[in-house]
Amino acid sequence: MKIAITAAGGQLGSAIVKATAQLIGIDSVVSVARTPDKAIALGAEVRQGNYDDRSALERAFSGIDTVLLVSGMDAPDKRIGQHRNVIEAAKSAGVRKLVYTSVQGPAVGSAFSPIVQSNRQTEHDVKASGLDWVIGRNGIYIEPDIGYIDTYKAKGEIANCAGDGLCGYTTRSELAYAYARMLTDPKHSGQTYHLHGEPITQAALAKYLGEAFGLSLGYRSIEMEAYRADRVAELGEFIGNVIAGIYQGIQVGAYNGPSDFLLAAGRAHQSWPDYFDSIKPG
Repeated sequence: MKIAITAAGGQLGSAIVKATAQLIGIDSVVSVARTPDKAIALGAEVRQGNYDDRSALERAFSGIDTVLLVSGMDAPDKRIGQHRNVIEAAKSAGVRKLVYTSVQGPAVGSAFSPIVQSNRQTEHDVKASGLDWVIGRNGIYIEPDIGYIDTYKAKGEIANCAGDGLCGYTTRSELAYAYARMLTDPKHSGQTYHLHGEPITQAALAKYLGEAFGLSLGYRSIEMEAYRADRVAELGEFIGNVIAGIYQGIQVGAYNGPSDFLLAAGRAHQSWPDYFDSIKPG
């Protein structure tokens, strides 16, 4: 078995390279990266692959049995075509199985919906490829909240438009554990898995973060448009709207569904008390 992981220079892709290598050995894993230098430290063979360059992708997938397609980061309308380049290149190279990292979220009604719609289109394209396939729909990464801890500390609170909505967060390391098994075990073929841990509220998140970092943090709910304006001012129009749309989705329950993590990974998702205990400084 030879498995190629796309976007191996990124945070999720690199984590999946490591987790897959632990299962089948580093010699059976190929890192495919837009910028190969970013993936060299992983220890696997590195091949150049750009989602905009189908010919390069075909070369990168030569001799590969299974490809992991990590969802791209471009605008929704552009990423559909990029993902199709990966799918068609995999077919031309003789790949037998595709695994796709999709997303959870509302397909309509939020600023994040166009991204969800583009991912659903790629899910359809993967299923229609004629190859064996597995799809994971990732929950919301919790790591950005960890990276934002200094801002939360300065403000003494988390403030967004999620209200009392429950969110099925996850971590890249837990996703990597699940995807390594989805890539290597044929029993997962033809399955779509929702991958997240126990859903929690923003108030619970504030409590966990406060306990982990020795802070007194609260949660304050604000109106959607006020939050959108704040995010756009800090992050720009595109990303600001996307972030606001995610929290709008949390508020309406779009990330509070059942989790299939146990089925995909063969074990339960790490609990949030255990996770936050593991990141305590010092």
